[in-house]
Amino acid sequence: MLRMSSLFLRTLREDPADAEVPSHRLLVRGGYVRRVAPGIWSWLPLGYLVYRNIEQIVREEMNRAGSQEVHFPALLPREPYEKTGRWEEYGDNLFRLQDRKKADYLLGPTHEEMFTLMVKGEYSSYKDLPLNIYHIQIKYRDEARPRAGILRAREFVMKDAYSFDIDDEGLEKSYQIQREAYISTFDRLGLNYEIVSAMSGAMGGSKSEEFLAISEYGEDTYVKCPTCGMAANVEAIVTRVPPEVDVSSTPAAHVEDTPDTPTIASLVDISNARTELRRTDRDWQASDTLKNVVVMQVALDGTRTPLIIGLPGDREVDLKRVEAALHPMAIEAFEEEDFKKYPVLVKGYIGPQVLGEKSESGIRYLVDPRVVVGTRWITGANKRGNHIYDLVAGRDFNWDGIIEAAEVRQGDECSECGSELQIARGIEIGHIFQLGRKYAEALDLKVLDENGELITVTMGSYGIGVTRAVATVAEQSHDEKGLIWPREVSPADIHIIAAGKDDAIFEFAERAATDLEAQGVRVLYDDRRGVSPGVKFNDSELLGIPTIAVVGKGLSDGVIELRDRRSGEQSLIPIDQFVSEVIAEVKI
Repeated sequence: MLRMSSLFLRTLREDPADAEVPSHRLLVRGGYVRRVAPGIWSWLPLGYLVYRNIEQIVREEMNRAGSQEVHFPALLPREPYEKTGRWEEYGDNLFRLQDRKKADYLLGPTHEEMFTLMVKGEYSSYKDLPLNIYHIQIKYRDEARPRAGILRAREFVMKDAYSFDIDDEGLEKSYQIQREAYISTFDRLGLNYEIVSAMSGAMGGSKSEEFLAISEYGEDTYVKCPTCGMAANVEAIVTRVPPEVDVSSTPAAHVEDTPDTPTIASLVDISNARTELRRTDRDWQASDTLKNVVVMQVALDGTRTPLIIGLPGDREVDLKRVEAALHPMAIEAFEEEDFKKYPVLVKGYIGPQVLGEKSESGIRYLVDPRVVVGTRWITGANKRGNHIYDLVAGRDFNWDGIIEAAEVRQGDECSECGSELQIARGIEIGHIFQLGRKYAEALDLKVLDENGELITVTMGSYGIGVTRAVATVAEQSHDEKGLIWPREVSPADIHIIAAGKDDAIFEFAERAATDLEAQGVRVLYDDRRGVSPGVKFNDSELLGIPTIAVVGKGLSDGVIELRDRRSGEQSLIPIDQFVSEVIAEVKI
């Protein structure tokens, strides 16, 4: 039994000054977690109980799916990560260190290499597969801006599972088994979530999906079609490509003097105001201008090369989409000093006529999928104060490739059915990947097939943020008064409050708490004397135990007040029925 008189707990009445999201505010105020350093947190008893409950749900669902639990260290040697290229690829996000002999180590951000090597050391035949193993371990990532409490931390706990199969058919089967296990896990956690297509990023592989808990505070933007059900992370969304355009009646491109046009809006205004620049069919719009945005690509070896992205002028470049499309390249801003090194690029007036790997400039030029053959544009003339009109894609300029780099907006067309897309935000709580053979090839994981030939094993990877799930449940389960834990996650089933000064109240509350505990009910008992009922009620609402029992003045009338923390419903229970009613309530 947890007794408030002795529980290592101090609730706070004021929000922490740096709290940005509800989970951060309430977990700190409720005495669940405490900050140690930026992105590093300690867990107090109630918080650790919630964490362990979530961990147990994850473990049970993994075991039910046929996975076997193993355990790896968090301190790992450099060599395996060097073989897969991730020692450098992770960049500044990796915690690197040396031992007293100057050997290089890292604090594991993820454990694909370790799992691959473990299986390589134990298995050598197709008869040993399929296999799925997992562990629950602390991870370390040197987040540049840790924020939102335990939602984005530098030290956190994840469950990683990995499947090993002899062929792609087996991988697909393993992937679907894990996918169903994730659905069961997040359903048990009481989360409202979406499953969306995602980019594989640093993990590699072909197919991947994210499980996103719906939240206005989520860092992930995703897109959903209400008609066909298509859902994707914004980095993975595919633009609906317009048809090619007949250019037989489009006039030849012509350069015009366009002073005082520092913005797209001012360029459109002057284009519609001047008779000689107007279109004959309609007004020019911002979407008719071709914006050419310069960024700097940084390779793993530090080599910096310019890249120009062409997109309609009514759109902004989404750098997260750019980074996802160009991974493992890093993307940096193109600075004023960089323009001096590339005089062919006239800042503010860059046009595609001088771009492309086969051009004189040799600068790679990628365009948005909306730039199709025959589309007609206003764009820079590569001369200060000048723009070129009626520049036609495919007739007057070409490009090196297509890139999904433009911002995705509410109302954009679904690539599957053409309906208007909806945009929402979510918190990533799980991510599953079909890794394929990337890590098996890098670390030489092979087994003998039925014919005695060596074949490379194919892998899947499946991750759940366990500590992040604590915050995510809190994000979705709270009100203005405090937390509201789902029963399976909650640190207790019932919060019994002795509300009064009479010994009879405390004596009955003690007996009831003891009887319930004997029946397997997890009890948090507020047995504090000298603390007002108001303070106890406030604490019970802040702490968020799903059922609250008030033993108070009603005791003299033979009743106990029972409160449902989620619905707010209250009922009076006869004292001789109290234990049985609570047991029925918590479904023991």
